[in-house]
Amino acid sequence: MSVVDSARLMALYAVALTDSYIAVFDAKYHYELWRPITAIRNGEVEANSATKRDATWQPIDNTPMHPEYPCAHCINAGAAAAVIEAVLGTKIIPEVSMTSATAPGVTHRWTGLDAFCEEVSNARIWAGFHYRFSDVVGTDMGRRVGEYVVQTVMQPATIPGGR
Repeated sequence: MSVVDSARLMALYAVALTDSYIAVFDAKYHYELWRPITAIRNGEVEANSATKRDATWQPIDNTPMHPEYPCAHCINAGAAAAVIEAVLGTKIIPEVSMTSATAPGVTHRWTGLDAFCEEVSNARIWAGFHYRFSDVVGTDMGRRVGEYVVQTVMQPATIPGGR
């Protein structure tokens, strides 16, 4: 990519990320859904007799203090994926890798944007922070925000006699 195209990609991503944060926190405080830790520890509150209480259940890490639905990490991943896909024209990407700072020696690799979004989603569930439906909705919201940003913001300029 040229410097100009790279700068546009980064700017589109920044706008999409900011817009996705606005959308997700607006939704979180509209729905105010409890997180798994609260639901599991208070299972007897619901009228469903199949739901059992586990007062000592713990997620992998400290649960965020804001409402659960929808997943913020997922909306950000979806927005990034939509922007990258729109700019590059494909979901298939050259391998991207990231080595974990908290799990030395663990390296994650992705060659597709869907695989990246799926890993973000699964990580939020496995950590005990989200329900699957929150991740699906969050990713979809992010993709929609990213697509909207690419269609409406910073359109490439047509230069007479040039690009």
